[in-house]
Amino acid sequence: MLYIIGLGLGDEKDITLRGLEAVKSCEKVYMEAYTSLLSFGLSSDGISTLEKLYGRPIILADRETVEEKADDILSDARRSNVAFLVVGDPFGATTHTDLVVRAKKLGVDVKIVYNASVMNAVGVCGLQLYRYGETVSIPFFTETWRPDSFYDKIKRNRDLGLHTLCLLDIRVKEPTLESLCRGKKQYEPPRYMTIKIAIEQLLEVEQTRGLSVYNEDTKCVGFARLGSEDQTVIAGTMKQLLTSEFGLPLHCLVIVGETHPVEEEMLISYTIGEDAK
Repeated sequence: MLYIIGLGLGDEKDITLRGLEAVKSCEKVYMEAYTSLLSFGLSSDGISTLEKLYGRPIILADRETVEEKADDILSDARRSNVAFLVVGDPFGATTHTDLVVRAKKLGVDVKIVYNASVMNAVGVCGLQLYRYGETVSIPFFTETWRPDSFYDKIKRNRDLGLHTLCLLDIRVKEPTLESLCRGKKQYEPPRYMTIKIAIEQLLEVEQTRGLSVYNEDTKCVGFARLGSEDQTVIAGTMKQLLTSEFGLPLHCLVIVGETHPVEEEMLISYTIGEDAK
């Protein structure tokens, strides 16, 4: 059996009782380590804390492990119980859908244990989840790669008056371009996009595309470390959020669409500056 188990957003205690029971029944436990992170990141102390609570050694599964060794994981799951732990909810990232499809093709039984994810935790700010449009991802720009396909999706959402959740780039164990050219992989230091970088990139694309989809005065909500004890939620204009302090990762951003009075009533408690008056 392959168990794909959501861990929630905060720390090791956010796993459900059903998920914990499943982990304890498994011979091997993998933890996906490239689409999101728990509050303690990937530190050895943090992993040890997980192992102590779960009662099993944990194998960190970076992108390469999942993409290149998925067949080994699934082969083990044909003979015994194997857990694949995912921060948030198992289907918060599309990459895990591929693992389920491959498992089913190989005749491996799959059980899913759900949990909270960023997709519903953003409701804390008061914006109703059913008033969101398509979620977008904002990647880190480089000197030679500045993709802007997210702009068209944001435009469609805003044309419909819908809010847009922007998931910000996480780069963990990413090979450098130079090392790929040499055929021997070396990895970039981990990087986590901040709200400041995301807004700077969004405004750069607006300036380039020029369709007036949003501007410095567009209301947004910034989130940091959702689900943790020290989570931060701040609402304001893009210009205001550029200078707001959100602290450690992970960050995400919502571009606010048309709001209902009930949404506005709760949102104002997070709003900074003149808008809060």
